[in-house]
Amino acid sequence: MGKDILMIAGDFGEDYEIMVPFQALQMVGHEVDAVCPDKAAEETIKTAIHDFRGDQTYMESRGHDFVLNATMADVNPSDYDALVVPGGRAPEYLRTYDAVLDAVRHFFEEDKPVAALCHGPQILAAAGVLDGYKMTSYPACRAECEAAGCSWVDEVVTDGNLVTGQAWPDHPEWLAQFMALLGDDVSHGEPIPADD
Repeated sequence: MGKDILMIAGDFGEDYEIMVPFQALQMVGHEVDAVCPDKAAEETIKTAIHDFRGDQTYMESRGHDFVLNATMADVNPSDYDALVVPGGRAPEYLRTYDAVLDAVRHFFEEDKPVAALCHGPQILAAAGVLDGYKMTSYPACRAECEAAGCSWVDEVVTDGNLVTGQAWPDHPEWLAQFMALLGDDVSHGEPIPADD
């Protein structure tokens, strides 16, 4: 049975990390509501494509316009079964919205599945929900995540209700582990359990 999933995205979020999970989760029968603070359904966010081309850090190119299909101001987190937090540059400003942090806290307080990727854990750190978790993120966010109380690992990992990956190349494993938490029959990607 399909789940109702909330995705919190924003301008210059990573194109692949918004588009791919949005479509993949719908493909297997879930309903995904993509929202952004201060924007309404049918409005768009601009995405960015981040890639390595021989420099010490990634470069950014303009991605697609992504059409939101729900309005954050109308969203009640208790109506959703799970949360997706993509990365890119959006998390650095999305974490300044109380509504975003309150929504994230709801999913952790209720032990609902959460999938965060790349810079997405910046939002989780700001919400104060990472203490005690084994998790990963984009490596440049490691210090921030560890300061929030987590144990950072260099792999896609599931710890309780939280599935984390480092960037869009992790999609196959990250999505498979998240879908397993949602109860989907996924042959790839048995969750890597956290050490107790």
